[in-house]
Amino acid sequence: MTSEEVKLNVEKALAEIRPFLESDGGNISLVAIEDEDRLVKVRLEGACVDCTVNQMTLKSGVEMTIKKYVPQVEKVVNIRN
Repeated sequence: MTSEEVKLNVEKALAEIRPFLESDGGNISLVAIEDEDRLVKVRLEGACVDCTVNQMTLKSGVEMTIKKYVPQVEKVVNIRN
């Protein structure tokens, strides 16, 4: 999978997740894909920034969905600001 295909697949994964976040007043955007496509950096936005369950959302929802589309991703991290 090329880097461009990885980016497209990560965006597809985020598009799948986004409606759930938007229903709670939040959103998510892709910041970067690094370390030979193994690390994905995202930014939780809106209500998701201060949400007490955002780490659980990040791990169980976001990371799991991204890995479904791009199996070589090892870690998804939230970048603040």
